[in-house]
Amino acid sequence: MKNILITGGAGYIGSHVIEKLIKRKKRVFIVDNLVTGYKKLINKKAKFYKLNILKTKRLRNIILKNKINSVIHLAASLSIGIGEKFPKRYFKNNVIGTQSLLNACKLTGVKNFIFSSTAAVYKDGLYKVTEKSKIKPKSVYGKTKLKAENIIIKNCKKYKINYGILRYFNVVGASPSGNIGLINKGDHLFKNFSMEILKKKPIFKVYGQNYKTPDKTTIRDYVHISDLAEIHIKVLDKISLIKKSVILNCGYGKGISVMKVVKEFKTQSKNKVNILIQDRRAGDMEKTVAENKKLLKFIKWKPKYNKLNFLVKNSIKWEQKCFKGSL
Repeated sequence: MKNILITGGAGYIGSHVIEKLIKRKKRVFIVDNLVTGYKKLINKKAKFYKLNILKTKRLRNIILKNKINSVIHLAASLSIGIGEKFPKRYFKNNVIGTQSLLNACKLTGVKNFIFSSTAAVYKDGLYKVTEKSKIKPKSVYGKTKLKAENIIIKNCKKYKINYGILRYFNVVGASPSGNIGLINKGDHLFKNFSMEILKKKPIFKVYGQNYKTPDKTTIRDYVHISDLAEIHIKVLDKISLIKKSVILNCGYGKGISVMKVVKEFKTQSKNKVNILIQDRRAGDMEKTVAENKKLLKFIKWKPKYNKLNFLVKNSIKWEQKCFKGSL
């Protein structure tokens, strides 16, 4: 398991996974069309191909030429809000793109396949979900990820490829080294608050305060990017070793409300913060937290960065670096 292909390797999560793989002396190959990825996040020790994953033949040639034996599939359209506006785009990128990649892997040396899925596949309002909880995605994004999961399960069984489907909860933070972090703006709560906190008159937008939760705001399980990157590598190692497939929730098992996040950011702010309550966003889930016992047992993993105080400080520190233009 030395030659690893990462789709979406110029993105937020991909760049962190690659940094850890390179440290472990793995040979890494990146496929990214740079629509949402960034050249500055491409690890110089990896081989980069600018390519859309819909180009099946070219993907297959890359896999064969570089004797790829493991794939980590991160390329996708991610924003829940944008997905509600452009469902066809999300279906094309997340569903057809995944099928294209699996077609490229067919009858090659690929033996292991890791997929970045999402907690958005679960039914809303369940609060703490296990991998066997009711599946009923609310958003277009969640629906396309579920379709991709089903395609992976069907094709990997047929091609005798071990798969690891990782259902992410909410990913936040930057690498402790300070070298890589989230550049894209969008539906990222910690990114948005970190950008605002650097202003003289910060305004925190809270989408909906009429949910059936203790403080009326949505509840999420926030997981630090470095912990998540470590999960990818440990799961890949494990499925390669035992030659079995698995579906895992990737979170800390701890629910934090948006208002709690607001309060922690306010304690880190030098200026007075104004809170602006907005309407709910289409597709947003009320509350979702990972039951992560299966994950902990499968890879014997312990999180390193699961304190809210650290998550907030780490996110702000990265944004300060972005603001100074020192990337």
